[in-house]
Amino acid sequence: MNASTEKQLQNSLMLRLKQATAAEHDRMEQLMQQSQVFASEKNYAQFTLSQYYFQKDVEHLYQNPQVSALIPDLDIRGRSEAALQDLADLKLQPQQQVIVTDAIEYPQSLGWIYVSEGSTLGAAFLFKEAQAQFGFSADFAARNLAAYPEGRAVVWKRFKQAIDEAGFNDAEQELIIEGALQGFKRFGDLLADLHNLK
Repeated sequence: MNASTEKQLQNSLMLRLKQATAAEHDRMEQLMQQSQVFASEKNYAQFTLSQYYFQKDVEHLYQNPQVSALIPDLDIRGRSEAALQDLADLKLQPQQQVIVTDAIEYPQSLGWIYVSEGSTLGAAFLFKEAQAQFGFSADFAARNLAAYPEGRAVVWKRFKQAIDEAGFNDAEQELIIEGALQGFKRFGDLLADLHNLK
């Protein structure tokens, strides 16, 4: 590795985010296993409800003009509407209206969006499981797990590039990392309480 490549890696906010949230990422995997999402359609429906609430929290942050200026393709990224349609398929109606990100400001909000965008990669496995276990699809009960029309990797790469090329200073990067940890905590709380969600 030459000095220029090493400096690029050191300056990569996406790399910092990955390292800073590694333990949280592992914790999400453990919570997913514990919640036995694919043990029954009821469990899967509750998981879809958690996805819906988390996506509503994240999409609330899209309204910030600084967020939309940095990530111009936000219109394809939101998945709450897809999750809501999935819930209708699963005969489940969300009962909560609380948005927990009301007080989250830029650039902290980008950390929350990082968590959401990263989850689209892991959703590839979940989508296959939903197909295998229940016969669900991109048109019924698993819309929110389906890939973007142009593919998961392309859209993820575009997000990574936008974040890394934005030129955030150290203080801003710390706020974004803090936001990501908050986002992981929120989704972790939803998973931990999965069977009680309404």
